[in-house]
Amino acid sequence: MEHEPIEYVYVRVANQVEQEIAAGRIPVGARLPNERAMGAEYGVASGTVRRAVQELRDRGLVRTLPNKGTFVIATPAADAD
Repeated sequence: MEHEPIEYVYVRVANQVEQEIAAGRIPVGARLPNERAMGAEYGVASGTVRRAVQELRDRGLVRTLPNKGTFVIATPAADAD
């Protein structure tokens, strides 16, 4: 039986959003849903979404503009393995 790696929930959410960006389901320039909507979509609390969005900012994939929202600014780099 294969086990999923142990990780923080916010990292799992950030990874899922990153995969959606990479697949083109969330294109560059698109606005992410608000925290409440993303929380409902991923089944997590809004605080978890907030940390996931911070993780995406740290990865250089999104930028948050005050009073405007969070927008996709880049696609993930392909792994070189």
